[in-house]
Amino acid sequence: MSSPVDIPFKSLIVINRHSDTPVYMQIARKMIGAIQHGTLAPGVKLPGTRLLSQLLQVHRKTIVAAYNEIDSQGWIETLPNKGTFITSRSLIIPPGQFAYEDVKHYPKTTGFAFQKSMLLDRPVAVSKTDLEFNDGLPDVRLAPLDKLSKAYSSVLKRKNNSRYLGYSHVEGNEYFRIELTSYLNNTRGLHVSRENIMTTRGIQMGIYLASMLLIEPGDQVVVGNLSYYVANMIFQQAGANILSVPVDQEGISVEAVKKLCETRKIRMLYLTPHHHYPTTVTLSAERRIALLNLSVQYGFVILEDDHDYDFHFDSSPFLPLASADSSGMVVYIGSFCKALAPGLRSGYIVAPENFITELAKLRRIVDRQGDLIMEQALGELLHEGEIQRHLKKAQKVYHQRRDQFCGLLESELSAYLDFDVPPGGLAVWTEWQKDVNLLRVSKECLRRDLHLPQTLLFQTGKLSAMRLGFGNLNEVEMERAMEILVGAVRLA
Repeated sequence: MSSPVDIPFKSLIVINRHSDTPVYMQIARKMIGAIQHGTLAPGVKLPGTRLLSQLLQVHRKTIVAAYNEIDSQGWIETLPNKGTFITSRSLIIPPGQFAYEDVKHYPKTTGFAFQKSMLLDRPVAVSKTDLEFNDGLPDVRLAPLDKLSKAYSSVLKRKNNSRYLGYSHVEGNEYFRIELTSYLNNTRGLHVSRENIMTTRGIQMGIYLASMLLIEPGDQVVVGNLSYYVANMIFQQAGANILSVPVDQEGISVEAVKKLCETRKIRMLYLTPHHHYPTTVTLSAERRIALLNLSVQYGFVILEDDHDYDFHFDSSPFLPLASADSSGMVVYIGSFCKALAPGLRSGYIVAPENFITELAKLRRIVDRQGDLIMEQALGELLHEGEIQRHLKKAQKVYHQRRDQFCGLLESELSAYLDFDVPPGGLAVWTEWQKDVNLLRVSKECLRRDLHLPQTLLFQTGKLSAMRLGFGNLNEVEMERAMEILVGAVRLA
């Protein structure tokens, strides 16, 4: 057995004085690696802290800290009046296997197999340019962040803030749900109570949770053609077979849905009725009632995505299908992500109470309860009318931006595309001449410092279209972005 002085500690433990890792941890890790590889064998006595500190030219307290670290992990044991020894248990790593000191970089790939999904493989379009046409997102510069930050700070500073810092209702902040009930009943014509509401981190989370509860593998889910790509991915991930039906100027085709119901068992119909995604058309009142009647007749769920409901410019909006649902067939999903800012992940699901109760069980294992403090702050802004006032101001701004943007499209690009002025929302659906290569346009725009994400391009054999969001651009930015787009189109 080696004595402490026989072991070449100076070469075994090389300290990097420029490393961010504390010296005592470097020493501990080097010694653990030596134990694993058998260089420091079970039963070997370690030198005293004073001697080792002299050998390694470090402070004695550093060695004490290193020994404490090694001891806490069970690699050494101290025997009274005898000294410190490598534990007698077998800790040697067999040849070819890894030890702490073998790992120089974190591995790029796993050492185990797992299922990969091509279905969910859709890159996030993150812009690094000064200008961007997005998917119809709001201008975060308009958001009432000062009011929100004051409300959030106020909640944190209160003496009773412990109620927001622990576990609470799985369905979300109770005060927020009470205020949200009033807001939705007043603005959407709903007839709900807080028991009908569960908060989420946005619309996508709502769609996911509802789908996990509603869809079994092999179920038939009907969507419009075209439809929201994220929702389609969620349905397919849940095991659904997706059936698409036509969409015209009055929204999704009721006749096509009825024909499917006559020959198949439909589990769910997914709708974005206020402004259909991606084409922005509004589902007519007559079709809304017809689809509600079909859902009762054939027993399918209507998953209503309240996409862009807060922004309507030409007239009062049609009320959601959920407002006329007396049979409990509609699950209604909305959020404040568009009303305020996408990064403020706050949404909700509205449904009959028994569905919310079951949905909360699923939510518990995904996102225990949400952000109680943020929801409290939002609830107080709703109570004070701040969000409502913000929406009125923002709507005027976006109305002006829509008119400006559509005017620019008409004057600068009418030779290349057709479009209808959207009645609301923050994007315009444009259909292009087939000889315009939209992918080339996107690349040329990027070269000129304008981000036009490829996810907004819809170019197939029968369709050449583009969804252009304008809400994030002020007057000067919009003119510059249009100038770049026009130049890119002419080159493409």
